[in-house]
Amino acid sequence: MAEADPAAGERRIRKLTARQRRIVDIARERGDVDVESLAGEFRVTPQTIRRDLNVLCGGDWLRRTHGGAVLSDVQVNVGYRARRHIAAAAKRRIGELAASLVPDGASLFMNIGTTTEQVAGFLKDRRGLIVITNNVNVVTILMGASDVELVVSCGVVRHEDGGIVGERASEFLSQFRVDYAVVGSSAIDEDGTLLDYDYREVLAARAIIEHARSVILVADNTKFQRNAPVRIADIGAIDHFVTDRAPPPAFVAACAAAGVSIHVCEPS
Repeated sequence: MAEADPAAGERRIRKLTARQRRIVDIARERGDVDVESLAGEFRVTPQTIRRDLNVLCGGDWLRRTHGGAVLSDVQVNVGYRARRHIAAAAKRRIGELAASLVPDGASLFMNIGTTTEQVAGFLKDRRGLIVITNNVNVVTILMGASDVELVVSCGVVRHEDGGIVGERASEFLSQFRVDYAVVGSSAIDEDGTLLDYDYREVLAARAIIEHARSVILVADNTKFQRNAPVRIADIGAIDHFVTDRAPPPAFVAACAAAGVSIHVCEPS
């Protein structure tokens, strides 16, 4: 959760060394960090970086993984503005590749998430699209696109991220049958379970998945290193998975068994 007192948050970060603060920034930019790369970048020993990571993990800035660390769930769930900066470059590449899977003249759902918003950015110049969304930020991105028809869900607007959620949103979305859906997920289990934090958002996501002929899941690699409590669906409900790195072997096997196409975008 976010810091209740911004001043307290400032005091916490001032206790870190300049290198430790930079490591947190790098984790926010890339989604994760590894010991060897950081040691080379800062020209220090791997042992020094491990000590830094121990401090950052002890303060809930990061969470350790094999060979490195990722942003902790405490940091990941701090709010929309912070989430936009997590793995931002990877999300942009994912957005461009996912948009290429949607042809002109298609109808599509776009749900809540900073990665789906990146997809919207690459659809602005497309022709004849009908976009139905429960994401106010997608509306903001696309409302200047003259050849994109926008349909906005009813429901409760979450102030922190512009998501439109709840039973009314899912009922509204269930009225449609579209060609494509572009969806995100807060966390992904290696067995192929897609997860989120908010059960109200999950209701809308399930309606979107159920009422699309082809579903495109967009998620960066850090989603495999997070946990969330509410199940959205299993990977078998997805047709295409667009990500920035090769997924874990168990997840690849689950996709193969379900007939899901995996698309890995190349670094720019």
